Amino acid sequence: MGKPRERRQTGEQDLFRSRLDQIINMKHELVRLAQAIDWPVLEARFGTVYSDGAGMPPLPTRLMAGLAILKHTFNLSDEALCERWVENPYFQYLCGEEFFRHELSFERSSMTRWRQRMGEERIGALLQESLAVAVKTGAMKPQDTRQVIVDTTVQPKNVMFPTDAKLIHRARERLVRLAKKMGLDLRQTYIRVGKFALIQHQRYAHAKQFKRAGKALRKLKTYLGRTVRDIERQIAGDEQLDAIFKWSLYQAKTVIAQRQRQRGRKIYSLHADEVECIGKGKAHKPYEFGVKVSVATTLNRSKGGQFALHTTALPGNPEACPRAGHRPDPGDGHTLATVIPDMEKMIGNELSRILADAGYRGHNAPESHKLRVFTSGQKRRLTPAIKRQMRRRSAVEPVIGHLKSEHRMDRNYLAGEQGDAINAVLAAAGYNFSLLLRWFRQLLCLLAALLLTFQSRPTPQQTA
Repeated sequence: MGKPRERRQTGEQDLFRSRLDQIINMKHELVRLAQAIDWPVLEARFGTVYSDGAGMPPLPTRLMAGLAILKHTFNLSDEALCERWVENPYFQYLCGEEFFRHELSFERSSMTRWRQRMGEERIGALLQESLAVAVKTGAMKPQDTRQVIVDTTVQPKNVMFPTDAKLIHRARERLVRLAKKMGLDLRQTYIRVGKFALIQHQRYAHAKQFKRAGKALRKLKTYLGRTVRDIERQIAGDEQLDAIFKWSLYQAKTVIAQRQRQRGRKIYSLHADEVECIGKGKAHKPYEFGVKVSVATTLNRSKGGQFALHTTALPGNPEACPRAGHRPDPGDGHTLATVIPDMEKMIGNELSRILADAGYRGHNAPESHKLRVFTSGQKRRLTPAIKRQMRRRSAVEPVIGHLKSEHRMDRNYLAGEQGDAINAVLAAAGYNFSLLLRWFRQLLCLLAALLLTFQSRPTPQQTA
């Protein structure tokens, strides 16, 4: 596959079509954002994954990067974004179109393949560009990135709340479906009685009749165990079928064997086995199922707002969740060893001060930053200035709230661990771009107010 054919503004005219810059408001915030983004830098960064060769060239970088920005800035699914892109000339202008298009110039699945091809490291260029635009337009000062607030949250995965009965029932359904697809003739599929046993278990559990619920659960385990042994007998000696059923059988056996308080990893979802159980201690939601994410923001609020400087997913680091069988976790402090170097690489600036909550006590920050980290409740090394700054530590909380409620971090629909990492970075980039759009609107309103004031001021001839 060759390199993408990048789009450049040609200025050409068409007798039967009007150019977008002739029919839209060139002072609109999306137009100003499109003009402020350094597209050649993004093209150079994303273009490194391609090499010259035979085949159809990929879609232009500006189109795909623009779609990723719009998706997370306006909290749209891939399908909703495609529908709005056809209707919205400002969306098309941001993506590099010169003439209005009445149909999509790409396939919806191209967005998924582009995200997977880029990966977390290159997608981070969008977050870096959002910060660069903020500095270039005056929404943020470069020195604002030297003092940061760090916190962690949970990015939930798009999975049902896991229960043993549902997992066992779903594992049997998946095995039966795969067996039919491969042409195996099972002795019994347990479709009808398995569904009835699941309904019984749920009703008994709801009525707190736990002995009867346990009996229904044992039935479901029996049905799954019989299905597993039936399939293993039929595929014995067939290497091809053994390879096809290997993962499904492993999941089914793990689901049967896992217990409430066992040590080590457990399966909470069959289609997203990377999901972890993270205990946050919230009264309304004690446990969340997804991945831990580190979020960093500026200590001082910039002119354009409270920008997100860095986000990264931290798989394999669950918090203390005794019901899930994990060892007690030392807290969030163990994340700083990887977060701080990655953050400095992202923002291109050395951190002089890092504020965190009490969960970061006993942190493992690099030696060069050990004395730059301050946690809530700390008594030593606190000057009056740092004490005043510690009152700003909670400023990261509303940023996390916006990331979740408005920029698609509340429920991650992207597959795999790579999807967890990409969604976290894109959510922060979308949040920053939304602040920039508001900044452009405010500047336009301020300019209009100044112009109106100047026009209403009497001239010297009128005063005479």
